[in-house]
Amino acid sequence: MKTLYLECNMGAAGDMLMGALYEICQKKELFLKNMNEAFAPFGVSISAEPSRKCGITGTHMKISIGGREEGVHSHSHHDSEEAAHSHSHHDLGEAVHSHSHHDSEETAHSHSHHDSEETAHSHSHSGETHVHRNYPALLKEIRSLALPEEVKDHAVSIYTLLGNAEAKVHQTTLEQIHFHEVGSLDALADVVGCCYLFYLIAPEEILCSPIHLGSGFVKCAHGVLSVPAPATAELLKGIPSYAGSIAGELCTPTGAAILRHFAAHFTTMPPLSVDTIGYGMGVKDFEIANCVRAFLGKRFQAQTPDFSAETDQPEKNEISPYDDTVLSISCNLDDMTGEAIGLAAEILLESGALDVYTSPIQMKKNRPGVLLTCLCPPEEREKFTELFFLHTTTRGVRCQMYGRAKLESSFETRRTSYGEIRVKKSTGYGVEKEKPEFDDLKAIVQKHHYSVSLEEVQKQCGKLR
Repeated sequence: MKTLYLECNMGAAGDMLMGALYEICQKKELFLKNMNEAFAPFGVSISAEPSRKCGITGTHMKISIGGREEGVHSHSHHDSEEAAHSHSHHDLGEAVHSHSHHDSEETAHSHSHHDSEETAHSHSHSGETHVHRNYPALLKEIRSLALPEEVKDHAVSIYTLLGNAEAKVHQTTLEQIHFHEVGSLDALADVVGCCYLFYLIAPEEILCSPIHLGSGFVKCAHGVLSVPAPATAELLKGIPSYAGSIAGELCTPTGAAILRHFAAHFTTMPPLSVDTIGYGMGVKDFEIANCVRAFLGKRFQAQTPDFSAETDQPEKNEISPYDDTVLSISCNLDDMTGEAIGLAAEILLESGALDVYTSPIQMKKNRPGVLLTCLCPPEEREKFTELFFLHTTTRGVRCQMYGRAKLESSFETRRTSYGEIRVKKSTGYGVEKEKPEFDDLKAIVQKHHYSVSLEEVQKQCGKLR
């Protein structure tokens, strides 16, 4: 499986993600050519420039508007980390002025305008004009781009995520939201550029690390707010993230929205056979390299020896995939009845758990207890955690990720003298197994009023391995 893993140990911003993806893309010239042609009507140009952090060389994506890089000409160009000052620019090129909203705090401000055209609110700084765009206007601009429809669909979805987050923060509707910094052309280029690179790379699976948010405070038009800012916090609901010790804002709403849209799972890096690594650089320097890393490769291939019958020595390796990961959620219980624990287990299974089981344990004060464990897909952590708290007496749960190797299963129906019986067949890792469905066997025994044995019916399905 072609897997893309994004490491966000220094947060994430649109241009940093674009730089990392650009480095692992095999069609760099095509990307720059098509992006520049698509954004030429807006006076926007995109280029890739080498950047060095802590001795490591990566790529900084330069977005120029009217021949000048946004935020560089008269202000310090901050990256995705910096809590911007009232006269500085964010790494995303999302201008932060004393009369506008900071990218990381509020990507849009709600105005009571319902028209579909761009509003006339703008601020001029050093000859630069920032237009506030509403949602329909942004969609119209995205749809006008000469890029594949799939790319534009993704970009629309990302801006919908951003708009909904802002609407939730401001307690308004998407239609009333007007985008300021995130609506600027350089930010639009970041979003569309990331979407186009994902399209060109075409990974089968996109994974992401837990996201470093930074800490401290961020200054915006409405005052000083804690990191993460409201829109970022809203976008990262249900996604693992942490504050860390670095003062400043590391993850922007744009970065959060892009990751939320594309990443299937947020987890530690699984075993990968890595082919290419990309470094997308921010601008500000830290004691830690300020970058997003992208790893492109295949899931680690576990080798199973195939022994020859003639030589009894390994002649070749049969390659089977290291399959997936599962999340284990568990808790200790010493104050619930057996009936109540059984009900909780049934509820977890009926809610889609991969498996649920109990184990006897000895707890503090010599109390006998029960360990209740649920296996589920990693992305459903929040759902099953809520079920644990709702249907058990526990005050805390433990979560752990497990790599899982599994056989591929399929079903076939076999006709026997007793009727049709479904057989589950499992293969992989040099092994073949099959087993008749117990419910079918049981139904036949009951149908014959228990005059035939389970074993006799099972033999009708053929030899089992």
